[in-house]
Amino acid sequence: MKAIIPAAGWGTRMLPAAKAVPKELLPVLDRPTIQYVVEEAVAAGCADVLLITQRDKRAIEDHFDRNAELEARLTASNKIELLASVLKLAEHVQIHAVRQAEQRGLGHAVLQAAAHVGNAPCLCLLGDTIFSTSATDVPLPSAQLINAHHKLGGTIIGLEEVPAEKVGRYGIAGGAMISPGLMKLSTLIEKPTVESAPSRLAIAARYVLAPSIFSHLQKTPPGKGNEIQLTDAIRLSIDAGEPVHGVVLSARRHDIGNPLDWLLTNIIYASRDPTLWPRIKAMVAELH
Repeated sequence: MKAIIPAAGWGTRMLPAAKAVPKELLPVLDRPTIQYVVEEAVAAGCADVLLITQRDKRAIEDHFDRNAELEARLTASNKIELLASVLKLAEHVQIHAVRQAEQRGLGHAVLQAAAHVGNAPCLCLLGDTIFSTSATDVPLPSAQLINAHHKLGGTIIGLEEVPAEKVGRYGIAGGAMISPGLMKLSTLIEKPTVESAPSRLAIAARYVLAPSIFSHLQKTPPGKGNEIQLTDAIRLSIDAGEPVHGVVLSARRHDIGNPLDWLLTNIIYASRDPTLWPRIKAMVAELH
């Protein structure tokens, strides 16, 4: 299965940090956020990844490209291990890129992948959200959704239960639970009020999209924010009688779309590093 990663947004919540550096390249410890996203797709078996960017985000493509001069310098100084993670990743995946010429919403961004994906399902991962697990037997979302697609077919949406006060920030799923953690969807509402929300299960930045999604996107009128919403196109899939399921994700979600969440994500990842965390704890203690 091919994977697509929409990463063309302006990142306004991360300004001014994201003015010249795409928010997807802001680091979580030793690597940019979007590298974790690509690594998740590759771990789930995807060997072909399409980045959906825009003209001011060429640096995202450059990160995954080879840099012969830099590699030669690092090799000469016995420091090539500094690039080990991205070089290893390049051995397992082909990275492509297409530009979204106009910023017309997530649905419009996904539509730019139609020619590359063709008539096949695809994995879709938002480039500013990463997931982590606390145990080796807990799957990351991409593997969890692809496994569900193999069993159920159709479109599969990753879901996460959110508190009532955060319902208005997300697309919210409604339907019937057919087994623990698995919902057959009957509706999707983009950023509803708490009173109108069909549940507290929010769309959580990961999808397996049936190939029909592209024809639905072509018919989807602008919605919230005068943008073409992926949520609205998936609702057209439901209305057409196509199978659409939601899977409650097992992994923990980390959003880097605003400064506080980005900082918290770095702290969480640092706390799991047994060599790094004692030093950080000591530094924080000195601040008091």
